[in-house]
Amino acid sequence: MGKALRNSGLTIVALALFLLALVGQALTGHAHYVEEQREHGQPSVTFVEYLGTGHFGEAVFENWESEFLQMAMFIFLTAFLVQKGSAESNKPPDEEGAGEEEVREDPRKHRDDPDAPWPVRRGGLVLKLYESSLSLALFLLFLVSLALHAATGAADYNEEQAEHGGEPVGVMGYARTSRFWFESFQNWQSEFLSVAAIVVLSIYLRQRGSPESKPVHAPHGQTGSG
Repeated sequence: MGKALRNSGLTIVALALFLLALVGQALTGHAHYVEEQREHGQPSVTFVEYLGTGHFGEAVFENWESEFLQMAMFIFLTAFLVQKGSAESNKPPDEEGAGEEEVREDPRKHRDDPDAPWPVRRGGLVLKLYESSLSLALFLLFLVSLALHAATGAADYNEEQAEHGGEPVGVMGYARTSRFWFESFQNWQSEFLSVAAIVVLSIYLRQRGSPESKPVHAPHGQTGSG
């Protein structure tokens, strides 16, 4: 058990921090929502009831949407684009060893390796899809989160419309509002800024022991983490 916990420590801590932050968001969101309801003369809701409101769902899913988009685009773009000197990039075409990175190696060379994942040994269309499965999965999670953002956002929007005598809208109707896209773009821009920051800062700054950093002694011009 100790070995299993040690070998999965990164995932366990990340998920624990996620759950703590989600609980914190739910508790503070409920307090804020109840306060708003009181100011508008609306009935209060319990904490459990709040978890089913559009107010909570929209806040959660609009952030998930941007995170999955960030990671999907980052992984996809790093397969084709480079930044010389960055630990997050493959080597530029004119740099020694360019094209020889292990991540660029043709997996078909390992079809007979019994330890290779099943899609590699299977080949064909299965392997073709598996070669891009990480970015495809993240793009799918982005689309699911985007749809949930639209659905929960519509519920929250319609609740506000009812309070002010406005007309309700459907999910597709809400997805065409400026509010929906404002909520999306305000998150997307921050995610892309953070990607640019880690790409550029990893040229000059280091974190000893992290695979996302170059070795502390590596020259600034070295591209890639290894």
